Amino acid sequence: MSRLNKADRPYDVVLFGATGFVGALTAEYLAAHAPEGLRWAIAGRSEDRLRRLRDRLPGAGDVGVLRADVSDPASVRELAARARVVATTVGPYVRYGEELVAACAESGTDYLDLTGEPEFVDLMYVRHDAAARETGARLIHACGFDSVPHDLGVHFTVRELPEGVPLTVDGYVSVDAAFSGGTFASALGQFARGRQLRAAARDRRRHEPRLVARRAAAPVGAPRFAGEVGSWALPLPTIDPQVVRRSAAALERYGPDFRYRHYAAVRRLPVAVGGVAGMAALLTAAQVPAARRWLSGRLNPGDGPSPEKRAKSWFRVRFVGEGGGERVFTEVSGGDPGYDETAKILAEAALSLALDDLPPTAGQVTTATAMGDALTERLRAAGIVFRVAARRAAV
Repeated sequence: MSRLNKADRPYDVVLFGATGFVGALTAEYLAAHAPEGLRWAIAGRSEDRLRRLRDRLPGAGDVGVLRADVSDPASVRELAARARVVATTVGPYVRYGEELVAACAESGTDYLDLTGEPEFVDLMYVRHDAAARETGARLIHACGFDSVPHDLGVHFTVRELPEGVPLTVDGYVSVDAAFSGGTFASALGQFARGRQLRAAARDRRRHEPRLVARRAAAPVGAPRFAGEVGSWALPLPTIDPQVVRRSAAALERYGPDFRYRHYAAVRRLPVAVGGVAGMAALLTAAQVPAARRWLSGRLNPGDGPSPEKRAKSWFRVRFVGEGGGERVFTEVSGGDPGYDETAKILAEAALSLALDDLPPTAGQVTTATAMGDALTERLRAAGIVFRVAARRAAV
């Protein structure tokens, strides 16, 4: 791993897609929380919109403005070459994301995004992980609600369990919040690309090294009543368990045999049944182009709820970890997951890569692998709760 010289680059952090809904929230968070002396910039297609955004940021007169467009590869390469860390909110990523990943991998620039698209992550691993390892770039996907509370929550839980023994962790997600327009668009796109998604996963498996003398798995659990959290548990078809499994494969602290299962936690059975039916209907409708276009028009990327609505939103992820005769109950919780907390997480992850003393990693890595405890402590200081709720002897 040869780290390119990045000390003389003009910016520590560049936020790409800053004028979108989540992008603007991220820019506002950085303006309010970036330490003195941080050299940072906002970037996007419209220089006029970027300057208007900068003008309303508190104390952001020194924030740079960079024009870059994913349809202009030269501008994207120039953007990557001018930054130590680039964070992007420009999705759907399978359509708009690869030029920036490639540019960061080639120039040794650390990269962060908000994707929840498994196909995109697998394609980027196959195409750009090797180059990033050579240049020292860290390519980190899913740096919002997908998948940081889950990835770091499991990391936090594992550190509360004995070392060197088989471990199991189950995660139960509860949310009261509005859907992100970008998240909805990405989900519809992925539902409609089942064949491509499976092909990308197969190709990744052919390229990815296999674990030796260790095991890390994230099987899909069956719907059930989970007495340990007092809720019906429905398996969640998100990218989160894949991210957790990759962290477990990379870190020996997860033990010789690790298993993670990921659920939505629903207290009332009728709501659980309705949720399963609704997901099945959405999956079916996404296969029909006319229905997919109609659904896409219901919630546009870039749209978002009011500050009042976001202030009432919340998330909670409860984890049940077991191993070595011990059982631990932990929790990660916070405010509005799709917007406010996602912007906070992306910004703090960028600051962590730029400023913290982190373990040496390169290539496509997870938040737990690249930032682990450092990002956990940053998020705790920013108001996201990581706590141990209870300890008991294993059943």
